[in-house]
This record gives sequence, C-alpha cells and structure tokens, in this order.
Amino acid sequence: MIRKLVLTLAIATCGSAAFSESLTTTRLVRPNAIIAPTDLGVLSMDVPGALPSDADIIGLEARVTLYPGRPILLDHVGQPALIERNQPVVVFFQNRGLTIATDGRALSRGAQGDVVRVMNLSSRHTVSGRVQADGSVVVLSREILR
Repeated sequence: MIRKLVLTLAIATCGSAAFSESLTTTRLVRPNAIIAPTDLGVLSMDVPGALPSDADIIGLEARVTLYPGRPILLDHVGQPALIERNQPVVVFFQNRGLTIATDGRALSRGAQGDVVRVMNLSSRHTVSGRVQADGSVVVLSREILR
C-alpha cells in the first residue's frame, strides 16, 4: 500500500511540472547580422538566462555568434548599430544652452544610446559621446570640461 502511494505521488508531481521553451537559431548567425524570422527556432527546454520562445528579437542584431541548437541569452542580441567604425558623423557639443555642431569620425560602432569614442576632425581631439536616433553623437558633459 505504501508503494502504491509513492508511485501515485511521483506520477502526479511529474505530470504537473512546469515546462517552458527557449529561443535558438536554425542556422549559424554571425555577429552584426540582423536576425530574421527564418533564423529562429525553439528549444524544448528551460535554460536559465535564455530568452523565452515568445521573445520578439526579429530585427535585432547578433552581438556574438549564435549557433543552432544553443539557447540565445539576453546579452547575445541588441539594437542594430547606427554608426560604423571610421564613419563620418556630426558631433554636437551642448553646454548651458549653447550648441556647437562639428564633423567627427567614429572610432567604434554603436547603436542608439551607446557611448562611442569620436575624433573631432577640426581639433583632432578624441571625445566620448552618446549615439542619437539620427546617427549623430552628443558629447557627454564631462568631456566638455576637459
């Protein structure tokens, strides 16, 4: 009688176990590639830190190489880069209501909101700034005081 009770309890617990799915890719996706709907698949396992199967990452950029059959983690994808390395950009210096625009050259790639290093083409000084939605860079206030 005790064996029957243990077996019933074991079946009841296994049957009610929560099971979720994680995102994976169907092909090798290289860094900087934009993720398309045909690139995504589902793993029938719950991996801690992995994106759930209902996460919408279509149109995001791969930050690392994504391998088929491996779960996609949150830091593996991000917004697509607006600025490429060595790309000419408009640099804005803003301080107390004064705004100065000048030409610069990006020293790294970055997406909206990322902080990138930019060389001011007029003075040849390197400053840090935040990438804006239009692809321009606004110099951080602490850089103006240097």
